[in-house]
Amino acid sequence: MNTKTGEFVEWHPRTLAWWHTWRTSPQAQTFTDTDWEFLIDTALMHHAMWSKGQWTLAAEVRLRAAKFGATPEDRARLKLKVDDPTNKPAPTIAGGNVSDINSRRQRLTS
Repeated sequence: MNTKTGEFVEWHPRTLAWWHTWRTSPQAQTFTDTDWEFLIDTALMHHAMWSKGQWTLAAEVRLRAAKFGATPEDRARLKLKVDDPTNKPAPTIAGGNVSDINSRRQRLTS
């Protein structure tokens, strides 16, 4: 929500894709509520980066994503083992029980 005008601001398409990637990632099954709160704050930075060109946020977004094992190198450093998705049946609901980013933001700002 834009605090100056009270208008709802749409998420940047790259941020929507970023959130979808996280909520459907194998490691998301282990995330707690505090992890998701941290990621929603990170999503706000990601959105500002892409929608407003605030590229100075890129390093912080990268560091925050690394805490959750964003890259193979991050997962190795964290000693995270992610199952090969080709060996598992596809989930029946994309994202499991994790809400989409608009629903999450609405709950937080309501």
